[in-house]
Amino acid sequence: MRLAGILAVLAVWAILAAPPAAAHVEVLGSTPADGTRLTEPPSSVTIRLSENIGVQKNALRVVDAHGDPVSDGPTTQGETAEQMTIRLKPDLPDGTYLVHYAFVSADSHPVRGGFAFVVGTGPLMNAGGAVSSADGTDTTVDILTRVVRWLGYAGVALAGGVFFLLYCRRTTDKRAHGVARAGCVLIAGTAVLALGLEGAYVTGAGLSRVFALDLLANTLDTAYGKLLILRIVAALALLFVSRRASSSSGYENAAIVSGFVVLLTSSAAGHAITTKIMFLSLIGDLAHYGAMAIWLGGVVQLALCARHEDLPQAMARFSPIAKVCVAVIVVSGALLSAAYLGSVSAVFTTTYGLLLLGKLVGFAVLLVLADRCRAAVRAHSSGTTLVQVRTALIAEVAIAAVVLGIAAAVATIGTPG
Repeated sequence: MRLAGILAVLAVWAILAAPPAAAHVEVLGSTPADGTRLTEPPSSVTIRLSENIGVQKNALRVVDAHGDPVSDGPTTQGETAEQMTIRLKPDLPDGTYLVHYAFVSADSHPVRGGFAFVVGTGPLMNAGGAVSSADGTDTTVDILTRVVRWLGYAGVALAGGVFFLLYCRRTTDKRAHGVARAGCVLIAGTAVLALGLEGAYVTGAGLSRVFALDLLANTLDTAYGKLLILRIVAALALLFVSRRASSSSGYENAAIVSGFVVLLTSSAAGHAITTKIMFLSLIGDLAHYGAMAIWLGGVVQLALCARHEDLPQAMARFSPIAKVCVAVIVVSGALLSAAYLGSVSAVFTTTYGLLLLGKLVGFAVLLVLADRCRAAVRAHSSGTTLVQVRTALIAEVAIAAVVLGIAAAVATIGTPG
């Protein structure tokens, strides 16, 4: 517990010394500007963003007062990488035109809104009212997105058991291997669901538009969509090599590579890539995520083998690995929180900060339970002690599920700044 205390002090220091955080992508302005009255119709509409989000060809839509589209061609990047532009049909008549934008930021968060401009005479319509149906995320889609993300995290934790089975407990126990493989299937399945949900999540559409072909095509055009495809492939590869590794050696490196790609596809679509020093934050996020997978995957596997005679040996092999994982989780989590929060006040005044506090409390409880498990195993001399160990391990798994749920919520909201 001394190590946990030292790491906690480092975590507090990192947050107190944090520099200002980088904000999420924002619309900085547009041409024409909102509310502009023009004497001649423009040839295109451009919006300026705070970051480069790549090419999202259906991110802009321009319609007239009757809702008919007046754009000509897909959305492209403008003169700079931070601009999105769309060409308009030539010789537009006088009237009000509404611009709708809906795109996904680099860390997979949706940004939606709209504005209006007038050509010639006539009243300026309320662009906010005109696009209000696209300004919010559908409640059902929003909940499903968070649930799917949580299940994806749970899948990674279960799949982390592959590492435990390779290095801490070589066994033919079908249940132990089945749980680890179920994690791989869960990772692939949730990635498929995320592909279908993302289009509706970004555009504010309802449940009926999940897996709509046009929205699915839009998602596949984004970096996030491509990362989800890669995640599916990597999860299936990990499933394949985990089956081979259980019967013969030589597949350990393939399992590590497949697992790393699974982790990378998540980190590369999250908050880590929005910071000013993206390379360092990406490494920190990978370390945090990977240590979590190995640690929680091991805890689940220990709970499965709690009634077996090889529990003390398995725990003895896993204990030093778990200590390293805990250290990595605390240090990387502290540094990432400092980068995302930007100030001490954000911990208590923002939803993001409060959720992080919830994660920290859950993590502390997990450390206490883990310490009790190790002490009980070292002192075990009767069946009663092993029952206590199993109870504590099951409690760890339950609390870990709650912590992963909080992590899923954190991932779907913007960082302060």
